[in-house]
Amino acid sequence: MTTDTSQTQEVLTKIDNYVSLGSSGLKVSPLCLGTMTFGQQDEIVSKQVFDKYYELGGNFFDASNFGDGENESMLGKFIAGKRSKVIISTKYSTHPKVQNPKEPNLGSANRKSLVENLNASLERLGVEYVDILYTHIDYNDKIEDVLRGLDDVVRSGKALYIAIINTPAWITSEANAISNLRGWSQFIALSTQYNLIDRSFEFDLQPMCLKHNIGVVSYNTIASGFLSNRYTKESLASDSDFPAKKVVSEYAENEQNWKILEEVVRIAEEAGRTPSEIAINWTLQQPGITSVVAAARNLEILEENINALGFKLTPEQLSTLNNISLPRAIPFTQFYKPNPLHFASKPTSEYITSLKKLKTSKTDTE
Repeated sequence: MTTDTSQTQEVLTKIDNYVSLGSSGLKVSPLCLGTMTFGQQDEIVSKQVFDKYYELGGNFFDASNFGDGENESMLGKFIAGKRSKVIISTKYSTHPKVQNPKEPNLGSANRKSLVENLNASLERLGVEYVDILYTHIDYNDKIEDVLRGLDDVVRSGKALYIAIINTPAWITSEANAISNLRGWSQFIALSTQYNLIDRSFEFDLQPMCLKHNIGVVSYNTIASGFLSNRYTKESLASDSDFPAKKVVSEYAENEQNWKILEEVVRIAEEAGRTPSEIAINWTLQQPGITSVVAAARNLEILEENINALGFKLTPEQLSTLNNISLPRAIPFTQFYKPNPLHFASKPTSEYITSLKKLKTSKTDTE
Protein backbone atom coordinates (compact mmCIF):
# COMPACT_ATOMS: atom_id res chain seq x y z
CA MET A 1 0.00 0.00 0.00
CA THR A 2 1.39 3.40 -0.97
CA THR A 3 1.67 5.91 1.83
CA ASP A 4 -0.52 8.99 1.41
CA THR A 5 1.78 12.01 1.37
CA SER A 6 -0.88 14.57 0.53
CA GLN A 7 -0.92 15.70 4.14
CA THR A 8 2.10 16.51 6.25
CA GLN A 9 2.31 14.06 9.13
CA GLU A 10 4.37 14.37 12.27
CA VAL A 11 7.27 11.92 12.23
CA LEU A 12 7.46 9.55 15.20
CA THR A 13 11.15 8.76 14.82
CA LYS A 14 13.74 7.62 12.29
CA ILE A 15 15.74 4.45 12.05
CA ASP A 16 18.91 6.39 12.86
CA ASN A 17 17.39 8.27 15.79
CA TYR A 18 19.26 6.02 18.20
CA VAL A 19 17.84 5.47 21.67
CA SER A 20 19.47 4.33 24.91
CA LEU A 21 18.88 0.69 25.78
CA GLY A 22 18.09 0.76 29.47
CA SER A 23 21.05 1.59 31.69
CA SER A 24 23.61 0.05 29.33
CA GLY A 25 24.65 3.17 27.48
CA LEU A 26 24.19 1.35 24.17
CA LYS A 27 22.50 3.41 21.45
CA VAL A 28 20.22 1.32 19.26
CA SER A 29 17.79 1.88 16.41
CA PRO A 30 14.11 2.04 17.43
CA LEU A 31 13.49 -0.65 14.82
CA CYS A 32 15.56 -3.79 15.38
CA LEU A 33 16.05 -6.07 12.39
CA GLY A 34 15.05 -9.59 13.34
CA THR A 35 17.14 -12.16 11.48
CA MET A 36 15.09 -15.32 11.97
CA THR A 37 14.12 -15.16 8.28
CA PHE A 38 17.80 -15.26 7.30
CA GLY A 39 18.35 -18.81 6.13
CA GLN A 40 14.65 -19.33 5.44
CA GLN A 41 14.97 -17.53 2.12
CA ASP A 42 17.52 -16.91 -0.60
CA GLU A 43 20.77 -15.46 0.76
CA ILE A 44 20.73 -12.76 -1.91
CA VAL A 45 17.36 -11.49 -0.66
CA SER A 46 18.55 -11.56 2.95
CA LYS A 47 21.65 -9.59 1.96
CA GLN A 48 19.47 -7.01 0.22
CA VAL A 49 17.39 -6.60 3.37
CA PHE A 50 20.50 -6.28 5.53
CA ASP A 51 22.16 -3.77 3.20
CA LYS A 52 19.09 -1.55 2.95
CA TYR A 53 18.53 -1.49 6.70
CA TYR A 54 22.21 -0.76 7.35
CA GLU A 55 22.45 1.94 4.64
CA LEU A 56 19.52 3.78 6.22
CA GLY A 57 21.35 3.86 9.55
CA GLY A 58 19.95 0.76 11.23
CA ASN A 59 22.43 -0.70 13.70
CA PHE A 60 20.47 -3.22 15.82
CA PHE A 61 20.31 -6.90 14.82
CA ASP A 62 18.53 -9.65 16.75
CA ALA A 63 19.86 -13.16 16.11
CA SER A 64 19.20 -16.53 17.73
CA ASN A 65 20.73 -19.94 18.29
CA PHE A 66 17.39 -21.58 17.45
CA GLY A 67 17.52 -24.48 15.03
CA ASP A 68 20.93 -24.85 13.45
CA GLY A 69 21.82 -21.19 13.97
CA GLU A 70 21.85 -20.51 10.24
CA ASN A 71 20.57 -16.98 10.82
CA GLU A 72 23.70 -16.28 12.89
CA SER A 73 25.97 -17.69 10.17
CA MET A 74 24.37 -15.53 7.51
CA LEU A 75 24.40 -12.42 9.70
CA GLY A 76 28.07 -13.07 10.40
CA LYS A 77 28.82 -12.87 6.67
CA PHE A 78 26.90 -9.63 6.32
CA ILE A 79 28.54 -7.78 9.21
CA ALA A 80 32.09 -8.60 8.15
CA GLY A 81 34.07 -5.36 8.36
CA LYS A 82 31.25 -3.59 10.19
CA ARG A 83 31.55 -5.07 13.69
CA SER A 84 32.23 -1.82 15.55
CA LYS A 85 29.21 -0.15 13.96
CA VAL A 86 26.53 -2.70 14.79
CA ILE A 87 24.78 -3.97 17.92
CA ILE A 88 24.21 -7.72 17.91
CA SER A 89 21.97 -9.59 20.29
CA THR A 90 21.57 -13.34 20.42
CA LYS A 91 20.28 -16.03 22.78
CA TYR A 92 22.02 -18.96 24.40
CA SER A 93 19.04 -20.79 25.85
CA THR A 94 15.75 -21.90 24.45
CA HIS A 95 12.39 -21.91 26.14
CA PRO A 96 11.94 -25.13 28.17
CA LYS A 97 8.92 -26.06 26.04
CA VAL A 98 11.05 -26.34 22.90
CA GLN A 99 14.20 -27.88 24.34
CA ASN A 100 15.50 -30.94 22.52
CA PRO A 101 15.11 -33.98 24.83
CA LYS A 102 18.10 -35.58 23.07
CA GLU A 103 20.32 -32.69 24.18
CA PRO A 104 19.06 -31.97 27.71
CA ASN A 105 22.06 -29.86 28.72
CA LEU A 106 22.13 -27.57 25.70
CA GLY A 107 18.75 -25.91 25.97
CA SER A 108 18.55 -24.61 29.50
CA ALA A 109 20.11 -21.66 31.32
CA ASN A 110 22.81 -23.71 33.09
CA ARG A 111 26.53 -23.01 32.79
CA LYS A 112 27.27 -25.85 30.34
CA SER A 113 24.52 -24.62 28.05
CA LEU A 114 25.89 -21.10 28.38
CA VAL A 115 29.46 -22.03 27.45
CA GLU A 116 28.57 -24.41 24.61
CA ASN A 117 25.91 -22.24 23.00
CA LEU A 118 27.70 -18.91 23.34
CA ASN A 119 30.93 -20.29 21.88
CA ALA A 120 28.99 -21.81 18.98
CA SER A 121 27.17 -18.51 18.37
CA LEU A 122 30.42 -16.54 18.36
CA GLU A 123 31.90 -18.98 15.85
CA ARG A 124 28.88 -18.77 13.55
CA LEU A 125 28.79 -14.98 13.77
CA GLY A 126 32.53 -14.74 13.24
CA VAL A 127 32.95 -12.30 16.13
CA GLU A 128 34.81 -12.18 19.43
CA TYR A 129 31.83 -10.90 21.39
CA VAL A 130 28.11 -10.17 21.24
CA ASP A 131 26.75 -6.91 22.55
CA ILE A 132 23.69 -8.42 24.24
CA LEU A 133 23.22 -12.00 25.38
CA TYR A 134 19.65 -13.03 26.18
CA THR A 135 18.58 -15.90 28.39
CA HIS A 136 15.31 -17.56 29.20
CA ILE A 137 14.98 -18.59 32.82
CA ASP A 138 14.77 -22.34 33.35
CA TYR A 139 13.05 -22.92 36.68
CA ASN A 140 15.14 -26.07 37.21
CA ASP A 141 18.30 -23.99 37.47
CA LYS A 142 19.28 -22.12 40.61
CA ILE A 143 19.05 -18.43 39.82
CA GLU A 144 22.33 -17.59 41.58
CA ASP A 145 24.20 -20.12 39.44
CA VAL A 146 22.72 -18.69 36.25
CA LEU A 147 23.59 -15.13 37.25
CA ARG A 148 27.14 -16.01 38.26
CA GLY A 149 27.69 -17.76 34.94
CA LEU A 150 26.38 -14.76 33.03
CA ASP A 151 28.61 -12.43 35.01
CA ASP A 152 31.59 -14.61 34.15
CA VAL A 153 30.99 -14.32 30.39
CA VAL A 154 30.61 -10.54 30.71
CA ARG A 155 33.92 -10.36 32.59
CA SER A 156 35.49 -12.58 29.93
CA GLY A 157 34.46 -10.11 27.24
CA LYS A 158 32.42 -12.61 25.24
CA ALA A 159 29.22 -10.68 26.00
CA LEU A 160 29.07 -7.01 26.88
CA TYR A 161 25.62 -7.00 28.47
CA ILE A 162 23.02 -9.55 29.53
CA ALA A 163 19.27 -9.44 29.04
CA ILE A 164 16.27 -11.63 29.76
CA ILE A 165 13.36 -13.01 27.75
CA ASN A 166 9.74 -13.65 28.68
CA THR A 167 10.30 -13.76 32.42
CA PRO A 168 7.92 -12.58 35.18
CA ALA A 169 8.66 -9.24 36.79
CA TRP A 170 9.25 -10.76 40.22
CA ILE A 171 11.97 -13.07 38.90
CA THR A 172 13.64 -10.32 36.88
CA SER A 173 13.59 -7.99 39.89
CA GLU A 174 14.89 -10.72 42.19
CA ALA A 175 17.69 -11.53 39.76
CA ASN A 176 18.81 -7.92 39.44
CA ALA A 177 18.62 -7.43 43.21
CA ILE A 178 20.86 -10.47 43.76
CA SER A 179 23.31 -9.29 41.12
CA ASN A 180 23.35 -5.78 42.53
CA LEU A 181 24.16 -7.03 46.03
CA ARG A 182 26.95 -9.29 44.78
CA GLY A 183 28.47 -6.93 42.24
CA TRP A 184 27.47 -9.06 39.25
CA SER A 185 26.20 -7.91 35.87
CA GLN A 186 22.50 -7.07 35.85
CA PHE A 187 19.89 -7.54 33.14
CA ILE A 188 19.77 -4.30 31.15
CA ALA A 189 16.91 -5.26 28.84
CA LEU A 190 13.79 -7.39 28.58
CA SER A 191 12.58 -9.06 25.40
CA THR A 192 8.86 -9.71 25.47
CA GLN A 193 5.87 -10.23 23.22
CA TYR A 194 3.75 -7.10 23.04
CA ASN A 195 1.02 -6.12 20.61
CA LEU A 196 -2.58 -4.98 20.44
CA ILE A 197 -3.75 -8.57 20.95
CA ASP A 198 -1.49 -9.39 23.89
CA ARG A 199 -0.94 -6.50 26.30
CA SER A 200 -0.09 -8.60 29.37
CA PHE A 201 3.30 -6.83 29.43
CA GLU A 202 1.53 -3.79 30.87
CA PHE A 203 0.44 -5.33 34.17
CA ASP A 204 3.77 -5.54 36.00
CA LEU A 205 6.61 -5.81 33.48
CA GLN A 206 6.05 -2.33 32.08
CA PRO A 207 6.03 -0.55 35.47
CA MET A 208 9.08 -2.57 36.54
CA CYS A 209 11.06 -1.61 33.44
CA LEU A 210 10.13 2.06 33.77
CA LYS A 211 10.97 2.11 37.46
CA HIS A 212 14.36 0.40 37.12
CA ASN A 213 15.42 1.69 33.69
CA ILE A 214 15.34 -1.69 31.98
CA GLY A 215 15.16 -1.42 28.21
CA VAL A 216 12.30 -3.17 26.44
CA VAL A 217 12.79 -4.82 23.06
CA SER A 218 9.37 -6.10 22.04
CA TYR A 219 8.61 -8.69 19.39
CA ASN A 220 5.63 -10.21 17.55
CA THR A 221 4.24 -6.72 17.05
CA ILE A 222 1.83 -7.77 14.32
CA ALA A 223 0.73 -10.91 16.18
CA SER A 224 2.25 -13.46 13.79
CA GLY A 225 0.66 -11.60 10.88
CA PHE A 226 -2.88 -11.46 12.27
CA LEU A 227 -2.72 -7.66 12.58
CA SER A 228 -1.41 -7.32 9.02
CA ASN A 229 -4.92 -8.17 7.76
CA ARG A 230 -3.53 -10.77 5.39
CA TYR A 231 -5.77 -13.51 6.80
CA THR A 232 -9.53 -13.94 6.77
CA LYS A 233 -11.79 -16.29 8.69
CA GLU A 234 -12.30 -18.19 5.45
CA SER A 235 -8.61 -18.60 4.67
CA LEU A 236 -7.87 -19.78 8.20
CA ALA A 237 -10.69 -22.32 7.98
CA SER A 238 -9.36 -23.73 4.71
CA ASP A 239 -7.06 -26.70 4.35
CA SER A 240 -4.15 -24.53 3.23
CA ASP A 241 -1.22 -24.47 5.61
CA PHE A 242 1.51 -21.97 6.47
CA PRO A 243 4.12 -21.76 9.27
CA ALA A 244 2.19 -19.41 11.56
CA LYS A 245 -1.26 -20.90 10.96
CA LYS A 246 -1.56 -22.54 14.39
CA VAL A 247 -0.77 -19.31 16.26
CA VAL A 248 -2.85 -17.10 13.97
CA SER A 249 -5.78 -19.51 14.24
CA GLU A 250 -5.63 -19.20 18.03
CA TYR A 251 -5.89 -15.42 17.70
CA ALA A 252 -8.79 -15.88 15.31
CA GLU A 253 -10.79 -17.92 17.83
CA ASN A 254 -11.37 -14.80 19.93
CA GLU A 255 -14.02 -12.59 18.34
CA GLN A 256 -12.68 -9.53 20.17
CA ASN A 257 -9.43 -9.88 18.24
CA TRP A 258 -11.33 -9.43 14.99
CA LYS A 259 -12.83 -6.24 16.39
CA ILE A 260 -9.34 -5.01 17.23
CA LEU A 261 -8.21 -5.83 13.69
CA GLU A 262 -11.23 -4.01 12.28
CA GLU A 263 -10.19 -0.81 14.07
CA VAL A 264 -6.58 -1.24 12.97
CA VAL A 265 -7.71 -1.54 9.35
CA ARG A 266 -10.06 1.46 9.66
CA ILE A 267 -7.33 3.67 11.14
CA ALA A 268 -4.87 2.45 8.49
CA GLU A 269 -7.24 3.57 5.75
CA GLU A 270 -7.82 6.86 7.55
CA ALA A 271 -4.07 7.51 7.86
CA GLY A 272 -3.09 6.22 4.43
CA ARG A 273 -0.99 3.49 6.02
CA THR A 274 -0.96 -0.29 6.18
CA PRO A 275 -2.35 -2.24 9.15
CA SER A 276 1.16 -3.47 9.99
CA GLU A 277 2.44 0.10 10.10
CA ILE A 278 -0.37 1.03 12.50
CA ALA A 279 0.42 -1.93 14.79
CA ILE A 280 4.15 -1.13 14.91
CA ASN A 281 3.55 2.59 15.40
CA TRP A 282 1.15 1.96 18.28
CA THR A 283 3.70 -0.26 20.02
CA LEU A 284 6.52 2.27 19.66
CA GLN A 285 4.36 4.97 21.24
CA GLN A 286 3.79 2.96 24.41
CA PRO A 287 5.73 3.95 27.56
CA GLY A 288 8.91 2.01 28.16
CA ILE A 289 9.34 0.55 24.67
CA THR A 290 12.91 1.03 23.47
CA SER A 291 12.90 -0.86 20.19
CA VAL A 292 10.64 -3.17 18.21
CA VAL A 293 12.00 -6.33 16.59
CA ALA A 294 10.67 -6.74 13.07
CA ALA A 295 11.85 -9.34 10.58
CA ALA A 296 11.58 -8.83 6.84
CA ARG A 297 11.44 -11.59 4.24
CA ASN A 298 12.02 -9.07 1.46
CA LEU A 299 12.66 -5.39 0.74
CA GLU A 300 8.95 -4.62 0.47
CA ILE A 301 8.28 -5.77 4.03
CA LEU A 302 11.38 -3.95 5.29
CA GLU A 303 10.14 -0.74 3.68
CA GLU A 304 6.75 -1.21 5.31
CA ASN A 305 8.38 -1.71 8.72
CA ILE A 306 10.51 1.40 8.30
CA ASN A 307 7.51 3.41 7.11
CA ALA A 308 5.91 2.68 10.49
CA LEU A 309 8.37 5.15 12.02
CA GLY A 310 7.42 7.99 9.69
CA PHE A 311 4.20 9.17 11.30
CA LYS A 312 2.47 9.49 14.65
CA LEU A 313 -0.94 8.13 15.46
CA THR A 314 -3.12 10.94 16.73
CA PRO A 315 -4.26 11.00 20.37
CA GLU A 316 -7.74 10.06 19.16
CA GLN A 317 -6.43 7.09 17.18
CA LEU A 318 -4.30 5.94 20.10
CA SER A 319 -7.27 6.21 22.43
CA THR A 320 -9.42 4.16 20.07
CA LEU A 321 -6.82 1.41 19.84
CA ASN A 322 -6.16 1.46 23.58
CA ASN A 323 -9.84 1.10 24.38
CA ILE A 324 -10.68 -1.60 21.85
CA SER A 325 -7.71 -3.71 22.96
CA LEU A 326 -8.11 -3.13 26.70
CA PRO A 327 -6.73 -6.21 28.49
CA ARG A 328 -8.67 -8.08 31.12
CA ALA A 329 -8.31 -7.09 34.78
CA ILE A 330 -5.89 -9.03 36.95
CA PRO A 331 -7.40 -10.88 39.93
CA PHE A 332 -5.53 -9.31 42.85
CA THR A 333 -6.34 -5.63 42.57
CA GLN A 334 -6.63 -5.17 46.35
CA PHE A 335 -2.89 -5.82 46.70
CA TYR A 336 -1.64 -4.18 43.55
CA LYS A 337 -1.51 -0.66 42.18
CA PRO A 338 -2.30 -1.32 38.53
CA ASN A 339 -1.87 0.73 35.42
CA PRO A 340 -4.82 3.14 35.54
CA LEU A 341 -5.84 2.44 31.95
CA HIS A 342 -6.91 -1.08 32.92
CA PHE A 343 -9.32 -0.08 35.66
CA ALA A 344 -10.52 3.42 34.97
CA SER A 345 -11.83 5.43 32.04
CA LYS A 346 -8.92 7.83 31.94
CA PRO A 347 -7.69 9.59 28.81
CA THR A 348 -4.53 8.23 27.27
CA SER A 349 -2.59 11.34 28.29
CA GLU A 350 -3.37 10.72 31.98
CA TYR A 351 -2.37 7.08 31.59
CA ILE A 352 1.00 7.97 30.09
CA THR A 353 1.60 10.66 32.72
CA SER A 354 0.96 8.17 35.52
CA LEU A 355 3.43 5.70 34.01
CA LYS A 356 6.10 8.36 33.61
CA LYS A 357 5.75 9.13 37.32
CA LEU A 358 6.87 5.56 38.03
CA LYS A 359 10.14 6.29 36.27
CA THR A 360 10.86 9.34 38.42
CA SER A 361 9.56 8.09 41.75
CA LYS A 362 12.84 6.34 42.57
CA THR A 363 14.75 9.61 42.29
CA ASP A 364 12.14 11.41 44.36
CA THR A 365 12.56 8.99 47.26
CA GLU A 366 16.35 8.83 47.31
